[in-house]
Amino acid sequence: MEIFWLLILAFMLTTYVVLDGLDFGAGIVYLFFSKEEKDKEVIIKSIGPFWDGNEVWLIAGGGVLFAIFPVLYASAFSGLYLPLTLVLWMLIFRAVGLELRHLVDNKLWKQTWGAAFGVGSLMLALLFGIALGNVVRGVNLGGVENGILKYDPAYFFTPLWAKDFSPLNQHPGVIDWFTIILGVISVITLTIHGANWIIFKTNSGINGSLRKWSFRLSIVLVVMMIISFIAWLKVRPDALDNFYETPILWLSLITVVVGLAGMLRVQSFKKDGMAFLFSTLFIVGSFVSTLLALFPKFLPSTNDQVPALDIYNTTTTEYGMRISVVWWTIAIVLVGFYFYNLHRTFRGKLDEVEYH
Repeated sequence: MEIFWLLILAFMLTTYVVLDGLDFGAGIVYLFFSKEEKDKEVIIKSIGPFWDGNEVWLIAGGGVLFAIFPVLYASAFSGLYLPLTLVLWMLIFRAVGLELRHLVDNKLWKQTWGAAFGVGSLMLALLFGIALGNVVRGVNLGGVENGILKYDPAYFFTPLWAKDFSPLNQHPGVIDWFTIILGVISVITLTIHGANWIIFKTNSGINGSLRKWSFRLSIVLVVMMIISFIAWLKVRPDALDNFYETPILWLSLITVVVGLAGMLRVQSFKKDGMAFLFSTLFIVGSFVSTLLALFPKFLPSTNDQVPALDIYNTTTTEYGMRISVVWWTIAIVLVGFYFYNLHRTFRGKLDEVEYH
């Protein structure tokens, strides 16, 4: 049952990154690449019918953590309390910006709330990338100091940053040079993803410019991915052990490479949706590869005294896992029906769709 629920959680979180990630990317494009009001309006229309529904996957993923992996849920939300609070505020900030922007037909009003939407999206992309960096790097479970545990073995506290800004210490901060690298990769990836979505769903006047920027950012992304791979092996020398033990897992990394290769061809695609397909493939491949590298761990430990939190020592009871299957099945059928009808209703270009 643990493997089954790990697959469910991976599916829900990957879906969230793909769907709400395009919203973050659209917000970043809005902030940096749209100059005229008509282009700003089209960008918002491209995500208008979808963005609040896309956030459901984050709530649902949190629900699975709470119900099936309660120890992990409690540990992560207590140890990363401050950054997760920042995520919550940015989610609110972004949503308020989107909802309030259209209420008053005033230039300053629209600029203010449009900036809230853009900045909130940028910060969320950065924070989620940094969060992934913390998971990959590990945390000081038990708060071990001088060989003594300060907390229960399942818990930890991570400050925003440590004095030396290094991920190699036993007491790293949330922000260090490694997590910043992954944060920057997250921002670049979701910017490309959002730009590809705008190209796919609109006939905006900036689509030609977005194709050029998507290509340029994809080159930067290739460089950053190489840097991050080297940094990952520096921080976690055992990062590829699962791949060596089970060679078929290398297929997930091939998916990442294929996604990147497709993203580099954005300017040559005749169908607007192709670039979005490849950026989706890249995100899915990257996320799955990371999970496979960590398996069966959820959260590695940076000390030798406390074992990592994994899919076996963080789960609820067998009965809890079995009964949750029933409720999850009902919920996923309803969510699937909702998303099918939503995307069927708003298929095609959305330039003429009203969003208020």
